[in-house]
Amino acid sequence: MKIRAGVFFGGPSVEHEVSVISGMQAIAAMDKEKYEVIPVYVAKDGAFYTGEQLGDIEAYRDVPAALAKATEMLLTREGGDAVLLPRRKKLLGGEKPVVLDVAVPVFHGTGGEDGVMQAHFERVGLPYAGCGVCASAVGMDKYAMKALFMMEHVPCLPAMKLRRAEYFEDSGRCLDSLEKAFGYPLIVKPYDQGSSVGIGKARNRTALQSAMEEALQYSEAAICERAVQNLREINCAVLGDEEAARASVCEEPLNATDILTYADKYQRGGGGAKNGGKSTGGGMQSLARRVPADLPPEMAIRVQELAVAAFRAVGAAGVSRVDFLMDGVTGELWVNEINTIPGSLAFYLWEASGLPFSGLMDELVNLALKRRRRRAELKRSFDVNLLATAQLKGSKGKV
Repeated sequence: MKIRAGVFFGGPSVEHEVSVISGMQAIAAMDKEKYEVIPVYVAKDGAFYTGEQLGDIEAYRDVPAALAKATEMLLTREGGDAVLLPRRKKLLGGEKPVVLDVAVPVFHGTGGEDGVMQAHFERVGLPYAGCGVCASAVGMDKYAMKALFMMEHVPCLPAMKLRRAEYFEDSGRCLDSLEKAFGYPLIVKPYDQGSSVGIGKARNRTALQSAMEEALQYSEAAICERAVQNLREINCAVLGDEEAARASVCEEPLNATDILTYADKYQRGGGGAKNGGKSTGGGMQSLARRVPADLPPEMAIRVQELAVAAFRAVGAAGVSRVDFLMDGVTGELWVNEINTIPGSLAFYLWEASGLPFSGLMDELVNLALKRRRRRAELKRSFDVNLLATAQLKGSKGKV
């Protein structure tokens, strides 16, 4: 019997379009002999839609037209199963309820990668691939992430977090604090976004003010840290869970700018994974990169060890990509961040490591089902009937 897998993508995020591309790539890679794949598109307003056409990247050239042919669904629990139910019943046929065996979330950014969707899956009892609620939330909060890295002795750059209200109340004082703490140049980025959205590099006060205002358009707070000199960016993917995790080969993005921007990642190059001869979009795989990275063997091993350490520090599961900053002259290395649902699921790194994309999807599903089995062994109730002896004091049922 095939496993019925719901691939969830889209969502209310500035990375919505990137998520759609990654979702299409994941769907194309899944072995249709093993899985009955249900594409679940989450619109920017949070509504869920299903329909066969939603598994084809061509449909997203005209989203309103695609949704007009799709069915809006609700993800709920019914009779012990996680079920997609049509939101509106149609008089003549229409979509029927769909029982799901597992969810494969392929979200990027807030509202999907940050633990929100993971909590929804938990609520309806649906096993899901990737990080749990806590690790997902921490992986999106760059400041909390750094705190865990530091506690686990994973090297990362010190940073300052400035909240939106705090900055606009007294921007001069905030800029003074940043200059005193880090000097120039420094990096400014939203504290809870990915794909290099809102990131900027400042070499003077005017540029710093502009970078802060840009970052705070996308987030309630900004993270600021010193810029690494002689910068080389190195990435490494990790696959597994708390019991066992392994690292991929390393890559080095070849930036068109001195920091890796959204345009560098997604708007250069071309191609994309193929689905029946149709392109599924470029995604992260279209970024110019060197794979494997040109590193001495001992440095590559060090990156892989730190990638696994960062993965474990936040309690990650499934596939993540850990991004590093390296001083190309001194060789000093810092973990920049962990991406708990990386662009294109970092399949290109696993293919370079000997694991095909279809095998990666198999492992993600297996890890999701393994977590369900492990959790089923835990006690979910405490054998004391407190309500049988509870007494209320006062009137009208007040304790």
